[in-house]
Amino acid sequence: MKSHGSALAEDTKVLDPAVAKRLVSGSMALAIVGVVLSAAAAVTDTKRFAFSYLTGFTWLVTIALGALFFVIIQHLTRARWSAAARRHMEWMSGILPACIVLFLPVAVLAHDIYHHWMGPDAANDHVLHQKAPYLNPTFFYIRAVVFLAAWAGLALWFIKTSRAQDKSADFRPTARMRAGAAPAVIVFALTISFAAFDWLMSIDPHWYSTIFGVYVFAGSATSSLSALALITIALHKAGLLRKVSNVERQHDIGKLLFGFTIFWAYIAFSQFILIWYANIPEETIFYRHRWEGSWHVVSLALLFGHFVIPFLVLLSRHAKRSPLVLGAASVLLLVMHYVDLYWLVMPNVDHHLHLSWIDLAGLLGPLGVGAWMLALQAAKSPLYPLNDPHLAEAARIDNP
Repeated sequence: MKSHGSALAEDTKVLDPAVAKRLVSGSMALAIVGVVLSAAAAVTDTKRFAFSYLTGFTWLVTIALGALFFVIIQHLTRARWSAAARRHMEWMSGILPACIVLFLPVAVLAHDIYHHWMGPDAANDHVLHQKAPYLNPTFFYIRAVVFLAAWAGLALWFIKTSRAQDKSADFRPTARMRAGAAPAVIVFALTISFAAFDWLMSIDPHWYSTIFGVYVFAGSATSSLSALALITIALHKAGLLRKVSNVERQHDIGKLLFGFTIFWAYIAFSQFILIWYANIPEETIFYRHRWEGSWHVVSLALLFGHFVIPFLVLLSRHAKRSPLVLGAASVLLLVMHYVDLYWLVMPNVDHHLHLSWIDLAGLLGPLGVGAWMLALQAAKSPLYPLNDPHLAEAARIDNP
């Protein structure tokens, strides 16, 4: 392990305390503003806020889940290139414990969001009566507790074990994470799929899609890689991670982002074309609400903003290696991930596109808390896993 340390001796291992303090203070201020605005929005229009907050909450939790998936899959495949990137994804996955608290407004306002099957009219609906063993408030809340506890437990376990590797000269912590990755990925796949069914698809309980969980996962992976690209670019700009990460690693992240952009489009098109071809009214009603009237503009924005433009931009090798171009594409994809979730949620409360400050409040609350948790993670941990068994090899890959 001494060779690892000497090879990376000139690389800064932690953020400058002054910089870390500014990050934490600024993100905490954003969290306070977001919480205050959310409270004001909840009082002003409770029903609108319920749907707006659900959109903001799922935007944050899916980004954190994409980061958790990245951490799990890197250990599962024993990847050697991703030492620094894995640490930054650990920071993002560290948001998941806070999502337990952030879910409370969704739980409190659930009867406004899921009124179709939580309300009294469900008893007179034959379809909902058949789905009642699954779609009922008690089971819904039990599943939510299981999802959130599983995600928080996995995130905290990987973070804790990774920090243990920072302090250990042997590789047993890494071996434990590799052994735990296989069952973790199964838990992850099941929980994210059923959470997508519960929190998003069941808003309209008469509509269903068996590919919906994969669709939400695709957005999670794309948005988390976008956030990772921005973190990497910011650290490079600050002159950090000169050994374990440079433009080559940025290029690799750009390639992954490009791949998952295509994957999201493939899943979105697969879901659409199967429903269009079958032409079953219970299924086509979902797209009819989003293709007619003012929501048509949002549907086109998703097509071009979530796929066509980032696909054409990231197709170039130069774009993936350019901090400016990759950063702009990453910001666009993060924005479009929110638009995607807005497109999934808001037509259920507003059949005509109508933007409101309440939508911004519903986003700023989760965003502020998430940014604060991310800043706390970045401030208290090394910038990369110090004693990772493949750290020196990752440095050689980046610096041939």
